[in-house]
Amino acid sequence: PAPVDTGIVFRRVDLPEVPEFKVAPDLVNDTRLSSTLVNSDGVRVATVEHLMSACAGLGLDNLYVDITAEEVPILDGSSASFVFLLQSAGIELQNAPKRFMRVKRAVEVKDGDKWARFEPYDGYRLAFSIVFNHPAIDRTGQAATQVCANFAPSHRARQSRWCQTVPPPAASSRTSGSGRSGQTGGLSGKMRRWAVTLALMRPPPAPGRSAR
Repeated sequence: PAPVDTGIVFRRVDLPEVPEFKVAPDLVNDTRLSSTLVNSDGVRVATVEHLMSACAGLGLDNLYVDITAEEVPILDGSSASFVFLLQSAGIELQNAPKRFMRVKRAVEVKDGDKWARFEPYDGYRLAFSIVFNHPAIDRTGQAATQVCANFAPSHRARQSRWCQTVPPPAASSRTSGSGRSGQTGGLSGKMRRWAVTLALMRPPPAPGRSAR
């Protein structure tokens, strides 16, 4: 469990000094095949994206994540196992309002032929595509609207935290607007930072609705 306004903090309990990583886009460094957080001393926490997706879907704001290796287990390659474990442990509402980020104008970032863009939108909509320029896999894309309503039970009106420690496995941010991206090949470091930013953001709650 973590107090109000702690954020999501990874702790490398396998190291003597137990370095902490408070999740933020600026910590995303190595992006080869996964999103990796790297602190100023070069200590790493790799493959955080699946657990971060679970936290975003469940609306978790405050959480300590203790790990015994430099990589979060990939499991089945989705966030499903993390969602199940977090829901099994239980989620506690805290007496503090959530903070939201609202997109009021289009914001775009480019890196070569890759790009990502936020645009104002009354709701939540996400679309992305990848162009591989290969006859076997030329272009692939997906789109979703209001995914926050279907991903996992909502805890959006007040801050919430994971309220029980899950035993560590063996070693091995949404927005009120729309997000769109396109690129060729893998995600660069700049694009990965945007991906973590999305995981740290939450859509505002519906009027009059409170978390349960």
